[in-house]
Amino acid sequence: MISAAILELLNTTQEKLVEYLDGDVREIFSTMVGVELPSSTPVEAVTKFTDCVTAMVGLAGSYNGMIAIHAEQATALSFASQMLGMEITECDDDVRDALGEVANMIGGSFKHHFVANGHEVRLSTPSVMSGNEYVLSMGAAPDTLTLAFGEGPGHFLVCVYLERAT
Repeated sequence: MISAAILELLNTTQEKLVEYLDGDVREIFSTMVGVELPSSTPVEAVTKFTDCVTAMVGLAGSYNGMIAIHAEQATALSFASQMLGMEITECDDDVRDALGEVANMIGGSFKHHFVANGHEVRLSTPSVMSGNEYVLSMGAAPDTLTLAFGEGPGHFLVCVYLERAT
């Protein structure tokens, strides 16, 4: 969960952050991927991934951080196929580009919730990694919010790490 210091900086609550992120992800998946998602469930941050694709965008400005989407390779293939309107059968540049664009849209949408409070934040270009097994740590657990969308095969995670700008 996000620390009290960050919540105070953003003039928000943990519940509002969950509501914003959940709504942003569900809207983007509905419009861009053509998938209607159920509401998410907050879960503990995950750092070890197997047969996954992770797409991330960095946040820099009034606050810093990162937003990442983690999906099993089969799920990422399905999302990319739906976005591009064609069958994709291997985890290639099309899959990485599609998931990177989804991460970029989530980051862009999420950061706009706080622009009205005077926070200027820029997004990095998306970075995408995939592999049979990898470890990714985005930051300290008190500053991380992770939401799971769905359960079992086809589920995916969206993670936000936030910290004060230095």
